[in-house]
Amino acid sequence: MDEQQLLTQTLQTDEDVVRLRKLVRDHLVRLGFSLVEQTKMVTAASELARNTLRYGGGGVARVDELNNGTRRGLRLVFADQGPGIADIGLALTDGYTTGGGLGLGLSGAKRLADEFEIDTAPGAGTQVSIIKWKLF
Repeated sequence: MDEQQLLTQTLQTDEDVVRLRKLVRDHLVRLGFSLVEQTKMVTAASELARNTLRYGGGGVARVDELNNGTRRGLRLVFADQGPGIADIGLALTDGYTTGGGLGLGLSGAKRLADEFEIDTAPGAGTQVSIIKWKLF
């Protein structure tokens, strides 16, 4: 599979989240994703970026273009050096929140993406990766 890193965006402010949303949408449009697919991925990116700020104390987002011969994809990776997540299963439960929100950030992002991976441990930060694929 071919991978190309398109950009890395620091996530320290709400303005960084807005900038990332636009950049993700621009890349999805360029790759030919439908409006529905764009909306799903931009929504997931927004949720994960806000989690990175709120719970991880800020971090970075990386955007990669993927090509495996029959399909193209966009991978978003969110990483922070925050406190980590003690119970991933609980954190992925709809409605679970530690911050007073709706509790749909992680579980919502998982549903909106084609692939979802999370790597976290208490005291070790969190990295979440999502991918959206398009046949071509």
